[in-house]
Amino acid sequence: MHDELLQRLTPIFQEVFSNPGLQITDSTSSKDVEGWDSFAHINLMMEIESALKVKFSTKELGELSRVGDLIRILESKLSKA
Repeated sequence: MHDELLQRLTPIFQEVFSNPGLQITDSTSSKDVEGWDSFAHINLMMEIESALKVKFSTKELGELSRVGDLIRILESKLSKA
């Protein structure tokens, strides 16, 4: 599921950050992506929620510092669905 999620998230990141060549890994963080500020973070989370049909809690959003954290939370959510 991990690799599948990474593949599904990559085009979302590319679209939100207007960077078709952007590649993400587990260790990718906001420091690694130009334009990833708090506003872009909100847009990113909304796009992910819409695309993957999930909802993040405020607590979960606070736990996100890297793409790997995001995938861990998504794996947990999607395994319960």
